[in-house]
Amino acid sequence: MPIQALQHVTVIECATFVTGPYASTLLANLGARVIKIESPPQGDPYRYFAPDPHYSFNFAHLNRNKESLVLDLKMGQGKGICLELLRTSDVFIENFRPGTAERLGLGYETLRALNPRLVYCSISAFGQSGPYVDKPGFDTLGQAVSGLLSLLNDPDDPKVMGMAISDYVTGLSAGYGILGALLAREKSGAGCRVETSLLQATLSFIGESAAGYLRSGAVPNRMARVRNAHAFAFVCRDGLPLAIHCSVPEKFWLALLAAAGRMDIAADERFKTRAARRQNYTALDDALAPTFRTKIRSDWLQLLEAHDVPVAPVHDIAQALADPQVSHLQLTEEVEHPVAGKMKLIGPPVRYSNFAEEPSLAPPLLGEHTVAVLRELGYRDEAIEELRSQRVI
Repeated sequence: MPIQALQHVTVIECATFVTGPYASTLLANLGARVIKIESPPQGDPYRYFAPDPHYSFNFAHLNRNKESLVLDLKMGQGKGICLELLRTSDVFIENFRPGTAERLGLGYETLRALNPRLVYCSISAFGQSGPYVDKPGFDTLGQAVSGLLSLLNDPDDPKVMGMAISDYVTGLSAGYGILGALLAREKSGAGCRVETSLLQATLSFIGESAAGYLRSGAVPNRMARVRNAHAFAFVCRDGLPLAIHCSVPEKFWLALLAAAGRMDIAADERFKTRAARRQNYTALDDALAPTFRTKIRSDWLQLLEAHDVPVAPVHDIAQALADPQVSHLQLTEEVEHPVAGKMKLIGPPVRYSNFAEEPSLAPPLLGEHTVAVLRELGYRDEAIEELRSQRVI
């Protein structure tokens, strides 16, 4: 459901998997034209991340509203075509390993000389320099080295998360950086280089937890914020879970006790003050858990909501998508490709009041727009066929 806020912006994406494609998808949602350059013969490996006749659902989510151009950047003609596009484009996004863009002749200094207005975004695992510069890196490593995994896990029984948090946070950070650079260009007339990494973006994302350590010297774990937040997760009589988050206001804590019929807890010296509850959180959790085993979840939700307690059912994805609030907000959209067919996907993360939303375009098949883009650059059909025969495209 793109809007037309960046309709005059052209983005060239030389990126794979999640970080770069998510950044460009956010720009495409705002109306930017995104040309995704993919290497022959198979293109972005994320196309094949999960089984599908045409492209994985993972790829589909990240590549709506884009054009796919197959181009071998290691060949002189392929690089030349890329440079032709970049000469008049506004944004370049790459998530090569550090040094690769320079070896391809697509480094920042080269492209700045070609197009001084270009916003050049580099995304890496650990940064463009430093002791980790040559290390390969994917989402799980970003979560691990930044400390995020330690806040989501029991250190004695570590588990890998089922969500690419570092990847998406990094893509979001890159999109944020690009928008800032585009806004600055309106005044200065000059582009700039925007850099982020799995490490930098994820550490910034958990900066609140890091601030606690920097202030106190206490190393936070999964429970540190839970105690401060007065947050709980309980399983009800029917085996269904719910989550409660009382936060700081005392009214929510007292409302929880009233709804649960456990005002006796308020008189317990271990739980009388917020500081005491934080210190004795485990005992408090143990005291409340049996109470929530006495009723089914729907009854608890009705009772807690009647007392204005911040509570929600713990959904899986199917339950979340079936939730009436999700339906009310129209958070899904359907796209249709003439070959790949119809697909339902989650829509953009924000909605604007003063822009009309347009139907999203389906994710492209590999190289679907190669001929159209080359014709736009002035290539005749004979020249395009010659490029194909030489495996440049």
